[in-house]
Amino acid sequence: MSNATRHTSEVPQAQAPVTNGRRLKTGGMPCVPTSLLSTSIVTVVAVVLASWYTIAVMRSSLLAAQLDSAAVNALAVVLALLSLAIVVPLVRALRFGNAIRDAAARRDLAKARGARSATRDQCFIALGYALAQLVLVIVLQFFLINHQAVAKTFFAVPLMIKTFPLVLAAFWMNVKIAVITEILVLVWGLIVALAMFAPGAAGKPVRLIATAYVDIFRAVPAVLVIYLVGFGIPLTGIPVLKDLSLTIFVIVALTLTVGAYVAEIYRAGILSIHWSQSAAARSLGLSHFQTLRFVIVPQGVRQIIPPLLNSFISLQKDTALVSVVGVIDSFNQSMLIASNYYNLSAVSTVALLFIVISIPQTRFVERMMRRDRARMRAGEA
Repeated sequence: MSNATRHTSEVPQAQAPVTNGRRLKTGGMPCVPTSLLSTSIVTVVAVVLASWYTIAVMRSSLLAAQLDSAAVNALAVVLALLSLAIVVPLVRALRFGNAIRDAAARRDLAKARGARSATRDQCFIALGYALAQLVLVIVLQFFLINHQAVAKTFFAVPLMIKTFPLVLAAFWMNVKIAVITEILVLVWGLIVALAMFAPGAAGKPVRLIATAYVDIFRAVPAVLVIYLVGFGIPLTGIPVLKDLSLTIFVIVALTLTVGAYVAEIYRAGILSIHWSQSAAARSLGLSHFQTLRFVIVPQGVRQIIPPLLNSFISLQKDTALVSVVGVIDSFNQSMLIASNYYNLSAVSTVALLFIVISIPQTRFVERMMRRDRARMRAGEA
């Protein structure tokens, strides 16, 4: 036997892969997802029954309050019909389940797989909406327990209607403080931000003072600043300052506090501008402040509009803190009403007013941010 033949005979034969008796199933006719479909049916039925029970309890409570029975019954019927909306995706899932069986009987693999995917999607949609409706049912049950104790404490509708003019008149104080403070903050925050960019060794003390101001007022809670300014300045007896009103003091306090945050927003917007813009402006003979005024700041401000509006939304909510120094705003007025009626419905009215003015602004800011992101993606493309 030759060496080549002997060498070839000594090469071991390749062994078949060990599969432990298992084979991977990559095909086959799909079947109806019975477990998922059964879970969806049970969940939807349970949530619908819980919704109907909650509607029945709410109907009894409204009738006990001697409201118009026809209107109450009509409302109950409408709510009961709306609660059946989660059944719609479940019906679609059952219909797609039948489509799976029909396609399997015809051995149509593509349609069977498509119907199975649609069945699973509709089941998950039904489960998702059922979960959302269950959360709503739980919230309503919380308000209805203990003979509607929670609802009567926080949402006594007759009391809310009766005291609404007083709360609304006081709410204009919050609006006035917020608007004036926003205007001052726009100017003050820009001044502080520009001070943080003071150039050279001569500007170092200014930079240190501006940075220290931002760090301190971002660290101290706003309620403490309002308390110290509102009560502390009048105690100093300074001839001009001691005669100012509490409203002016809280505007100054909020301007100092929010101005620190807005200065950081301005600084972030200025830093977002590429250094080549500044270099090009300086090469044309513009000074440092001319470069900031005509080149950097106008571009930076356009970058910071969404976060700036978010800061102003927070400022509007912080105006409720002025009650600590005795300014009669909406929150302070609602507390007076609550102490007179032993009920917190007026405070809930204040919360609803802040919701009404804040949510549209929040949606507007989100829309602006989406538009900015779309513009940036279009520019990159």
